[in-house]
Amino acid sequence: MGWSLENPDGDVETKKVSVSPATEDYGQEAIEAIRAGKVIAVPTDTLYGFACDACSAEAVNRIYEIKGRKHTSPLAICVGDVHDIKHYAVTDHLPLGLLDCLLPGPVTLVLRRGESSILEKSLNPGLESIGVRVPDCNFIRVIARGSRSALALTSANLSGQPSSIDIKDFENLWEHCAYVYDGGILPAGRAGSTVVDLTKLGKYKILRPGSAKEETVAILERHSLLEDGTGA
Repeated sequence: MGWSLENPDGDVETKKVSVSPATEDYGQEAIEAIRAGKVIAVPTDTLYGFACDACSAEAVNRIYEIKGRKHTSPLAICVGDVHDIKHYAVTDHLPLGLLDCLLPGPVTLVLRRGESSILEKSLNPGLESIGVRVPDCNFIRVIARGSRSALALTSANLSGQPSSIDIKDFENLWEHCAYVYDGGILPAGRAGSTVVDLTKLGKYKILRPGSAKEETVAILERHSLLEDGTGA
């Protein structure tokens, strides 16, 4: 579907934005856009997000431009499956089975990138850690698998503005996306994912409560992880 955009003076601009349902029928189109270095808007299991190829410096810069976000604010990545995480971050210090209990789900895991990470150095330069998501949302996982890369993923809104649970919430930004994919009104609310730091052996630290703190903490403690109360 093509949507005409009106500028503040009421004049209809010629820019047309393709809005399509977030179904597998449109998966290949989205994958090709990611491979071409484009930015797309997609639903997740929490919020709507902007996604691009995490290994394309140009595409990542485009996301920062769209959001009006400082480059010092890091982006998370999204991968298609739990077993993909090891290509981008260090996981061998984690208890057996922990990742499969947490993911897919509304959780962002902060892990060390490590020397073997295949992520571009230009993504979050200077940071030794990376936030990783495997959303419980089939559409974005199909895109991540098909792109054969990690997706850089951030909420679909201007920096500092409320997060989006409906594509209409960020209608003013549609024109900056190659495609907008509509998954309806997302039921999880605007809290976003629960962000947990797992960079320390045997420890966890909740960095953002998000929408699944209680369930996440229960899983972490069931795997004998202790809360990191150092404040460091």
